[in-house]
Amino acid sequence: MSRLFYIHDPMCSWCYAFWRSWDALLQDMPGSIEVVYLLGGLAPDATEPMPIAMQKTIQQAWQRIEQTVPGVRFNWEFWSRNTPIRSTYPACRAVLAARKQRAEYDQEMVQAIQMAYYQRAKNPSLPETLLECANEIGLDVKIFVEDLVSAEIAKELQQEIQQARNMGVNSYPSLRLMRDNAVVPISIDYRNHQTMLDEITLIVEKTQQS
Repeated sequence: MSRLFYIHDPMCSWCYAFWRSWDALLQDMPGSIEVVYLLGGLAPDATEPMPIAMQKTIQQAWQRIEQTVPGVRFNWEFWSRNTPIRSTYPACRAVLAARKQRAEYDQEMVQAIQMAYYQRAKNPSLPETLLECANEIGLDVKIFVEDLVSAEIAKELQQEIQQARNMGVNSYPSLRLMRDNAVVPISIDYRNHQTMLDEITLIVEKTQQS
């Protein structure tokens, strides 16, 4: 059995840009490959407003994505409607809290956060936005609120962040294929999932022959 680790952050704009290609890859993935989601934790907890220089850096990333990844658009009103905060750990913990209720809620929460952030110009660094997302996907909101601030979920996030670092991951999204205890990076392709599928297939075939 091979395992493909997808390391991401729900508030990472490049992860949002990757979702179409990732979804296509999942559709064509051989059943013998287990997919594992890991949260990389892009930015620790913070309450102070995001520095202007950081805001400009992220806005430049949005511009680059819109120019290079077909079909991806952002709601730029986010920057005028909100006081941006450089903190993605709350959104990461929200994904873990959702997953705790049911495994399928993991990616449903990611998508809800991305839609709130990138399409409806809401701020997922704030608990009220995360609560809205939990309600939208049908979570038990009372349990979600408790889990979101629990020591258990905080510990789980730190464990996933450490596991990603142990795989040499320092940017998101990232893919790592684990086969015969070896961890191999898979190149991210935002436009064509077939290149990633071919790379994964080749690695699996090589290890089967050796």
